[in-house]
Amino acid sequence: MTKQEISMTVNGMEKEVFVRNADTLLHILRAQLGLTGAKPGCNNGDCGSCTILMDGKPLNACHMLAVEASNKHITTIEGLTDTTIQDKFIQKWALQCGYCTPGFVLNCYALIENEPNANDVEVDEWLDSNICRCTGYQEIKESVKELLRARRAYG
Repeated sequence: MTKQEISMTVNGMEKEVFVRNADTLLHILRAQLGLTGAKPGCNNGDCGSCTILMDGKPLNACHMLAVEASNKHITTIEGLTDTTIQDKFIQKWALQCGYCTPGFVLNCYALIENEPNANDVEVDEWLDSNICRCTGYQEIKESVKELLRARRAYG
C-alpha cells in the first residue's frame, strides 16, 4: 500500500507525516505523533473519546481519514493547556476515570469559543456528542454553564 506525505499544523506546530489512504487521523495522532489524549473508544464516531478540534471545530478523529487533515489546524488535548475549562472541570469534579475527559474538554472549549451565548438546550445538544459512563454529566454541564455565564458577565 502506498503512502503519501501530508502536512498539518498540530497544536501550533507544523507536522509532516506519511499516511496511507485508509489511516484515520486518530491512528496518526497516537501512533506517529505520540499524542495519546484522543482515545479510541467506539471507533465509529458515537462516544466522542477521540474528539479533536480541526480549524476550531470539534470532530471525531476516529471517523476522519488522516489525508483529510492535510493543511488543517488540529488541536488535541495536549495543545490545550492552562485553559479555564480544564480548571473548571477540576473544580467541579467533572471527571471520574478520565477516559472521556479530553474529548469533553475539547468539545466544551469549542462550545464556549464558538457559541458564547449558548443556552441550556444548546449546551445539552453539544454535550450529546460525547458519552461518559462515570459522571452522570451534571458536573460537566455545571462547568460549561458557569463559564458561559462568566464570559457573558465579563465579556
